[in-house]
Amino acid sequence: MSYLKSLLMAIGIVACITSCRTPKDIAYFQGHENGQTIDVVAPNFITAQPDDRLTIAVHSRDAQLAEMFNLPVQARQQGTATGRGSAGQRSSGSNQISSYTVDSYGDIEFPELGTIHIGGLTRQEIAQTIKNELVSRKLLKDPTVTVEFVDHSFSAVGAVGSPGRILFDRDKLNIIEAIALAGDLNINGKRQNVKVYRMVDGKQKAYTVDLTDPNSVYSSPVYYIQQNDMIYVEPNDLQKRNTTPLGNSTFTPAFWISLASFAMTVALLFVR
Repeated sequence: MSYLKSLLMAIGIVACITSCRTPKDIAYFQGHENGQTIDVVAPNFITAQPDDRLTIAVHSRDAQLAEMFNLPVQARQQGTATGRGSAGQRSSGSNQISSYTVDSYGDIEFPELGTIHIGGLTRQEIAQTIKNELVSRKLLKDPTVTVEFVDHSFSAVGAVGSPGRILFDRDKLNIIEAIALAGDLNINGKRQNVKVYRMVDGKQKAYTVDLTDPNSVYSSPVYYIQQNDMIYVEPNDLQKRNTTPLGNSTFTPAFWISLASFAMTVALLFVR
């Protein structure tokens, strides 16, 4: 009898301690103390890739001559969507500037210049390439070229606050900023097993990032997000068990206390 009471008490104590234990897999950047420095991978700027859309505007002191090298500006129609989400156009005041689409070879067809290869180039490199062509062909003496990417995006799925396709307009975007744009991880998301899927040489490649380990974050080849990346946050075991009929009932202190009480009752019946 005393043995059963001791067993019941022991189970209750263990269950309480387990339920009150602070999880160690929730906080980001664990072990990164005040003033501690960590090396970060070199910046990976967004570059032009096939199917990307971008606007290119050429300006010069001779505005009329510069217009030869710009795509038509279309008046905005009532009820037409504008801004970064519009297909093939970018908002500019009350007008919209038509955009270029990079073909499968990384090329665009530019007015008067013909085919220009821009695949793998940053915005600044594209602008400099076009400027050099205009000057070297003596088409413009003082061109100013501005380049903007129209609809770069990444996808965030799984245990995040706002899953879906997310547009961004920065030349470099790190994974922490991307997760913040996705509404941060839910409390039931696995911080230690965040997957980033990226197309590399025509194949989908998976990378794992442990957000609780600062070294894993800052040294990862996917620390800087590229267009069309997909971030997947796996739900933790607690959330997974919630999808089953019994859920997490077998992992609660109340379950084990009830089980111990039932065992003691059965044992008392046999003793009697």
